[in-house]
Amino acid sequence: MSINFFKWDETPETDKARVMRRSQANIDDVIKVVEPIVKDVRARGDEALREYALKFENADITEIRASEEEFDAAEKTLDDDLKTAIKHCADNVKRFHEEQMNRVEKPWMVEIEPGVFAGEQVNAIESVGLYVPRGKGAFPSALYMLGHPAKIAGVKNIAIVSPPTPEGRTDDATLYTARLCGVENVYKCGGAQAIAALAYGTDTVPQVKKVLGPGSPYVAAAKRICSVIMDPGMPAGPSESIVLADASADPYNTCWDILNEAEHGEDSAVLLVTHDDKLADYVLENLPKIIAELPKPHRSICAKVMSDYGGIILTKSLQQSIDVANAYAPEHLHLKVDNAEDIAPQLKHAGEILIGEYTPSSLGNYGIGVNHVLPTGGWAHTYSCTSVWDFLKRTSISKCTKSGFELLKNDVVKMTTYENFPAHSEVLKKRKT
Repeated sequence: MSINFFKWDETPETDKARVMRRSQANIDDVIKVVEPIVKDVRARGDEALREYALKFENADITEIRASEEEFDAAEKTLDDDLKTAIKHCADNVKRFHEEQMNRVEKPWMVEIEPGVFAGEQVNAIESVGLYVPRGKGAFPSALYMLGHPAKIAGVKNIAIVSPPTPEGRTDDATLYTARLCGVENVYKCGGAQAIAALAYGTDTVPQVKKVLGPGSPYVAAAKRICSVIMDPGMPAGPSESIVLADASADPYNTCWDILNEAEHGEDSAVLLVTHDDKLADYVLENLPKIIAELPKPHRSICAKVMSDYGGIILTKSLQQSIDVANAYAPEHLHLKVDNAEDIAPQLKHAGEILIGEYTPSSLGNYGIGVNHVLPTGGWAHTYSCTSVWDFLKRTSISKCTKSGFELLKNDVVKMTTYENFPAHSEVLKKRKT
């Protein structure tokens, strides 16, 4: 089994660029494939969705929207222990995002100078679509990570899309979790066609203003194409992570920490970044043995990742490791170094930072309360972790009294005259006061 190993100071710039680029090239490549799907769904709506469900999921769909009877059946069928686990984790996510909402300021206004007031008011986005992937299984965690903050923020119209099962149904865990979040508008469509349906609307699937949720390169490409009609949300593509570690990290645990995100798919990107030679050597030697313990197909997936977009980066110092992590801007950053809480503020660009040996990505992915829908592909340089703010928007509000108007009038006239906007000037100079 081949594992990429980079001595960073000796790595050619072309190889460094490829590491930083990860699977974004895949998304560029699939845009040409996705464009006709988007156009087809826009033109033929529900008919196209049914045909693509049969083509891509081998699912014969009659009703695209999940019925109340399907929700009831899912709740009865789903294992009680799994329902308890979903509720436990989802409740933590709900509590965390409720606390976020408590910190959202109500409409506010401050007196900038006598008689001149400025402030903001916050409102929920009118309608959003939540994309819940399926792949080889079901991912109810992705749903409560999106559904709870959307409801807490006050979004009135929420549409959930998720690829159907071969039986033409939405899986039980997704339906149970949707109802747990207070959303029962669930539609049996996935991939690029689901994004197109949400962007343009069909007879069954409502058009929305914004779409959030992780997905395949096809989903990411469709979001990019449909960004002319709706807000595609932050880029949330294939999984990626950096484990930034030093000699204090447990080597065996570190091997498993690397694989945490690798098993999501062959297009995942996972890196160990360390300046400790012994840790790097241990992982290089032992990771193949640990990968061999995994069942199929995860064994081959992880092996592919470690020889493609993943690997080990050996740096010359902790500071260089920090610099590499900041340049990469990973979705997940697991920090396992001495005095980690003191080091964490130096890591400026990451979707999330998990601190210490007892905070593996799995806990953050499911039940700590933080959101696992995070920016990928280096977009953590400018995008934040998903929160209630992704479902809210701010509007500026202002007010001037007569005295405030007189205080500002002359200087604003000078500015508008200089910038050659005569109507801007006249509305002040000729105003009846």
